[in-house]
Amino acid sequence: MNHRDLTIWQKGIVLVKKIYELTSQFPQSEQFGLISQMRRSAVSIPSNIAEGCGRNSHKELIQFLYITLGSASELETQVIISVELSFLSKENADSVQNIISEIIKMASSLIKSLKARIEVI
Repeated sequence: MNHRDLTIWQKGIVLVKKIYELTSQFPQSEQFGLISQMRRSAVSIPSNIAEGCGRNSHKELIQFLYITLGSASELETQVIISVELSFLSKENADSVQNIISEIIKMASSLIKSLKARIEVI
C-alpha cells in the first residue's frame, strides 16, 4: 500500500499546508508556542500514515493510525485555543476543523477495515 495513493494522506498534506498558511499570520510571540505545536501536530498526521504504510504490516499501520488520531485530536484542541485567543477566525477554524473531522473519520474507518482483515487471516 503506497501512502501517496491514500486519500487520507492527501488530505493530511492539504491540512499541513492550510495550518502553515494560517499560523504564519499568528503573532510572532507564538513562534515557539502555538505555531510550533500546531505545525508539529499537523505534520504528524500524514507522516504517521506514511510511516505506518511503510511498515508493510496491517498491525503496525493500525498503530500509526491511532497515533494519527491522537495528533488530529491534539490539533483540533489547538485550533479551538487559537480561536479563543483570537488568533484564528471562526471561519478559518471551521475550514480546518472540517478537514480534521474527515481525517478522523477516514482513519477510524481504515482501522476498522484493517482490524477485520487481521481477524480473517
